Amino acid sequence: MRGIARIAAAVNAPVSRAELLTLVSRTACELMDYQFCAVMLADPDRGVLVMEGSCGMSADYIAGVNAAHPITLRPGDPDEAPSSRAFSTQRAVQVSDISMAPTFRPWEGVARQEGFRSMIAVPLLVSGRALGTLNCYLVDVHEFGPDETDLLTTLAHQAAIAIEAARLRDLEARTIADLRELNRSLAEQHALLQQGEQIHRELTAVALRTGGISSVSATLSSLLRRPVLVEDPAGAPLASSSYEGRTVDAPAPGGRDVARPLPEELAEVPGWPTAAPPGPRVMAPVRLGDEVVARIWLPGSLAELSPLDQRALEHAATISALELLRARTALEVEWRLAGELLGDLLSGDPTALRTITSRAARLGHDLRTPHATLVLKTDPEHGIDVQAALGAVRTVSASIRPRPLIAAVADYVVALWPVADGDLAGCIAGADAMRRALRSHAHTATASVAVIRPCAALQEHAAAFRLARGAVELSQLRGRRDVTVTLAGLGIYGLLLQLEDTRELARFADGLLRPLREHDEARGSALLETVATHLRHDLSTAATAAALYVHPNTVGLRLRRAEELLGLSFADVESLAQVKVALMVDDVLAFSSAGPESPS
Repeated sequence: MRGIARIAAAVNAPVSRAELLTLVSRTACELMDYQFCAVMLADPDRGVLVMEGSCGMSADYIAGVNAAHPITLRPGDPDEAPSSRAFSTQRAVQVSDISMAPTFRPWEGVARQEGFRSMIAVPLLVSGRALGTLNCYLVDVHEFGPDETDLLTTLAHQAAIAIEAARLRDLEARTIADLRELNRSLAEQHALLQQGEQIHRELTAVALRTGGISSVSATLSSLLRRPVLVEDPAGAPLASSSYEGRTVDAPAPGGRDVARPLPEELAEVPGWPTAAPPGPRVMAPVRLGDEVVARIWLPGSLAELSPLDQRALEHAATISALELLRARTALEVEWRLAGELLGDLLSGDPTALRTITSRAARLGHDLRTPHATLVLKTDPEHGIDVQAALGAVRTVSASIRPRPLIAAVADYVVALWPVADGDLAGCIAGADAMRRALRSHAHTATASVAVIRPCAALQEHAAAFRLARGAVELSQLRGRRDVTVTLAGLGIYGLLLQLEDTRELARFADGLLRPLREHDEARGSALLETVATHLRHDLSTAATAAALYVHPNTVGLRLRRAEELLGLSFADVESLAQVKVALMVDDVLAFSSAGPESPS
């Protein structure tokens, strides 16, 4: 009874299953004066009995039984092992002499090495279910009597109860551990939900108070405890927020690998030699539909961001998209109003001019101060859409104070540029910047920009626009590309453009050139074009022929016929000068007579 009491005490003590099974084996040896005992437990997945506790057994024997010759559960098989039969029949099975038992032959060799000759296997039963067997071994041939078998059966029953109780205790401990882990996980999830709600509240508050991209950047920097940079798609900074005195940069637009463009989803971008701070960057695109309108940059790797940090970053990208959409909508309204304002101003309509100053003031423009007129037109060989050119010009004007008034008029981009003290140097620098911005926006595109003197009165702007438009057209007609044009730089063309009354000039040009025009109209020839091209190419017959795609002899014939019709000789300097002036007047009248068109 003391042995059974020890087993029962072990159940209530915090011992492992291996310790409990070893205690059962040792108790059986001591109680029955056996040399060897072992506890075999069933492994349902493998269909075998595994020796998990023993007393007196060598490690080699245990390994031989468990690995080399496992006891397979084969109920009803004629060659079923004694332990398997005891397990399946739930009755004790004994072998008084293992050398005479065919069913023990697979283990006879290792048994002989271990030194035992007889054994008994008693099932470990609990609630009518077998957990395994209690096996006892003796070194002599032995017949196990009824009393001996009954005592072992009682011991096996108590051992089974102890094993099952230990299993239930382990299960309870695991259940408790699982519940504790679940409680911990729920607490973490609750904390994450609270933090997520806090992130949502803070970023939503930025959106509700229309704090702009700078407020989104500052809030995100505080939430993620790291510096933040927001750039537009071209790499220009929109907002930058430091954290603990540290800032973050992004790859320079010119140094980005064109073959490997920036990803359009949350991603990690490798570092570069001049990165400050050193190391990779986390980049989150800000999207409006399919368009990437900005990028958010953070220092570090994507792995450093927790799921909650990533959620905050993605939420900040969404709020940034809303802020940019709001700003874009406001800008579009402002641009539309600016276009209407500029159209009314350039029309010179007295009724519209009466309210121009107050309308301009509401848009932040003071038309009471002098403004120079800048007119941009894309060069024909590599031109782009006027709206694209307008966008490039607006990027230049965004940092100018006071702000220029800009809109598209037909094929031109018109900018009224504030001038201080009548100095055009700032306007010419602005025109050069506009051309550079256009080249940066579309690498193959170029444009020319005309700069006209400041207008002191509102009524002067219509004429200034016509002058600037004529100047840029005449510059392009003369083959000049990607230049900033002034009236002084156009020479005689500039003087002709500035004439108030051109009626006498028009009569002179028409009277001189009419014979060529009438001949061309009647015969379908190109005498006037040939003469103009010949003068433009410094009287070179070969260059004229190449420009017109005709034979040089054809050019010669046309020029002689033109001399006959005009009644003069191109070899005469005075006659040549008259024709040159008449052609220049013709060009000037063509580009200065039309009025302004509706702004885009």
